[in-house]
Amino acid sequence: MAASGAGERCSSLNGIVSETESKRLTDLPAELLEYILCLPVLQHGDICHVSCTCRRLQDVCHRGGKVWAHQYKLRWPRLQKHYRQNECCDWLKEYRTRHTVGRQIRRTVVSISKRFFTEVPCVGQVLGDSFAEIQSLGAPEHFCEDELLSILNSDKRKSLTLKYYAKKILYFLRQQNIIRSLKLFLEQPAEHQSALEGAVLVDQYCNPLTDVSLDSISSQLEEVTDKVKKMLRTKNPSHPSLSESHGDCSPVGDLELQRQVVVALNVVLYEQLQYKGNECDYYNPLNSYIHQVLLRRTGIPISLSVLYMTLARKLGVHLEPVNFPNHFLLRWCQLQTGGGDIYDFVYIDAFGKGKQLSAKECEYLIGHQVTADYYSAITTTEVLLRMVGNLLNIGKRGEGNEKSYQLLRDSLDLYLTVNPDNVQYLLLQARLYFHLGIWPEKVLDILQHIQALDPSQHGAVGYLVQHTLEHIQHKKHPVEPDVKRRSVPEHVEVQYSIGLIMKHKRSGYNCVIYGWDPKCTMSQDWISTMRVHQLSQGANQPFYNVLVQDGTCRYAAQENLEPHSTPLEIAHPEVGRYFSEFHDSHYDANEELQTRYPEDLEETLGTVRDLYHRPTPTPGQASGHQEGVPNGPSQDQKLQDGQESQENQGASSM
Repeated sequence: MAASGAGERCSSLNGIVSETESKRLTDLPAELLEYILCLPVLQHGDICHVSCTCRRLQDVCHRGGKVWAHQYKLRWPRLQKHYRQNECCDWLKEYRTRHTVGRQIRRTVVSISKRFFTEVPCVGQVLGDSFAEIQSLGAPEHFCEDELLSILNSDKRKSLTLKYYAKKILYFLRQQNIIRSLKLFLEQPAEHQSALEGAVLVDQYCNPLTDVSLDSISSQLEEVTDKVKKMLRTKNPSHPSLSESHGDCSPVGDLELQRQVVVALNVVLYEQLQYKGNECDYYNPLNSYIHQVLLRRTGIPISLSVLYMTLARKLGVHLEPVNFPNHFLLRWCQLQTGGGDIYDFVYIDAFGKGKQLSAKECEYLIGHQVTADYYSAITTTEVLLRMVGNLLNIGKRGEGNEKSYQLLRDSLDLYLTVNPDNVQYLLLQARLYFHLGIWPEKVLDILQHIQALDPSQHGAVGYLVQHTLEHIQHKKHPVEPDVKRRSVPEHVEVQYSIGLIMKHKRSGYNCVIYGWDPKCTMSQDWISTMRVHQLSQGANQPFYNVLVQDGTCRYAAQENLEPHSTPLEIAHPEVGRYFSEFHDSHYDANEELQTRYPEDLEETLGTVRDLYHRPTPTPGQASGHQEGVPNGPSQDQKLQDGQESQENQGASSM
């Protein structure tokens, strides 16, 4: 009986095992298989392998199914905004295309580094063939942008050189898109052009890496409009402007009703929200960027006028822009049938808290008389030219650093997009590119266009053509980079190496070394101006090229520098051009900089080890200074500083 019972149990168990063995993964329902294959532990390579095992799993992993859609969305979540919900799509093809574009973008970014290091070309000049290859893939532009953003959003302290050039490429690509949008905007009939939209395009072009959109700006203005309506409602609950919900309101014909809108607008804008004209920092370019005006609630006459005019139109009051000299204004007609004389209008000073002026009072505002032409309304295109002209003047007033050069280039691009045949600004653009040594082929194109427009410019054009051709010829025979080895006898006095974080003994600024000379190589004029002879060792000592925390590039004498006691990151825009990674105590030079200073890396690591990584001494061993901390400032601090130079390091490469 026992044996029989055991046999029955064994037979029963074998049946269960055989029944279990007959069940396979592929027998599961498709929905359950999709769920399993969408688990986050599986990557695209795993899905490729699974789909190759059998027809059943290949069908589950079909090109337009949930599995590849999940892989695509998991890897590139930023791209989801470009697809409609539940959109039918060949997700495998999208995945492959995006992957291919990503690899090509990274190859392009890496290849640009070598050319950018030896010269300072425009990004558009360098991209050329590389982006032609990317475009041949037929991929949408947002694939390129997404890969560049992926590079920029990676580990903050690593891949600095890759990020440096990715940022420049993204800057260039976005500007190209904005220029196309601006050209489409200018092709619209004048009556359909919005001054606000034009101002947003200017803002976007000068700040392509900032999230600025017409929708976001309009949304903020709707909030202000709602506040004005709330104020209006307390004064006149039946006001016609209150019946409209969003968008421009139907024109209000009655002058008294218009006046109520203007009064309410002034109260909300200048009393409640505290908008004001920026008298203290008038020439700050932020005053011209519409998103910054809304954020900081301060601006200049033209930017505040664009906001004021847009808000008034949303409430049914039609105001017109007036290109008044030195002070942009708005005019408000006081006649039902429209005015023909300058005295038929009240002029509104948006910079002066909405103050209403007569024609005569406008002249008092600027201190001199003007002709009646200056009181005329202007088009949206003319508003843009005035706005961009302001930015141009700010760029020309700049200190000759990278930031001011970039503003000058951006504003010239905008101005010549709106008015492409302006000889004065075409010549300025050619001279700027020539001065910065960038894109000589484009300089020749600009000069040819100038000569066709105005042959009388042949003198200036001829000079620039001659020297630009010399530049192009020189580029065909590049000079080998100057390699500096520390082991050479004449470099024996060089104490510091590239990548070290330093502090200036007298000025106190923090910086990182990216180059050095065994002796001062600046001109005698510079040496005299900077009073280098007053240093204890004068010009006959090592000098260092340093990137300073404030964004400047300087040339510092060795006796005025010391290693920083607590090294920190240097927030300089050019750091990525020279360094690939930041460690807690120093920067690693990138491949190009190491080629020029092949023996500095070992020296930097040794210095860092001696200064910051030695074991802390016991109390009995301590004496004088704590080990591992550099000595304090020397007595030479009191000498006149002969190390600083605001010398420009060349234009930005966009």
